[in-house]
Amino acid sequence: MKAIFKSKNSIEKQKSIYVILIGLAVISLIFGIIFIFLISDDNLIYIKENITLFFSNIPDNNKFNIFLNSLLNNYIYLFLIWLLGISIIGLPIIIIILLFKFFIFGFSISSIIYTFKWNGILKIIINFFPHQVLYLIVLILISFYAVSFCLKLFKYLFFKKVINFKEVMHRYIKILFLCLLITLFISFYESYITSYLLNLFN
Repeated sequence: MKAIFKSKNSIEKQKSIYVILIGLAVISLIFGIIFIFLISDDNLIYIKENITLFFSNIPDNNKFNIFLNSLLNNYIYLFLIWLLGISIIGLPIIIIILLFKFFIFGFSISSIIYTFKWNGILKIIINFFPHQVLYLIVLILISFYAVSFCLKLFKYLFFKKVINFKEVMHRYIKILFLCLLITLFISFYESYITSYLLNLFN
């Protein structure tokens, strides 16, 4: 019976971590969307010029270079979050990285709508779905395991809680490889399929 109650408590704690992370991510996403209304006219002009330039340069971009840049950028965030999970002080930085990525996603959506108006909806769908949404889910997943690892480490060091580090670390490494594999597909989709579709409907 004690084992059952411990298992239930563990599941409830895991759910609460997920709920907190997703809640904070959604708030950051919404703030990113409305942030476009809070910046100056000069910055709006600058944003509009850069977004217009970005979409106009898509036909000339090298697909393989886009793939490498996308993969490198995505992997940096994944490895950073994963490594921060091994340290106790990494917990707030993990949260900041996750919020930053969701803020940028929301701000990108509103910036494209501001630049292209209703025509921007198609660009948003092509440019962000499904790969960028999937990447955000991957970030939540690896952030969840990183936060969980941080908390386990904290309890072990300060409350002397017994933890099977071999089992926990093995699961933690498996999650990293899973996220890296999914991200490989995401970067491939972004560089080849998304670029093709944007050229097609540009």
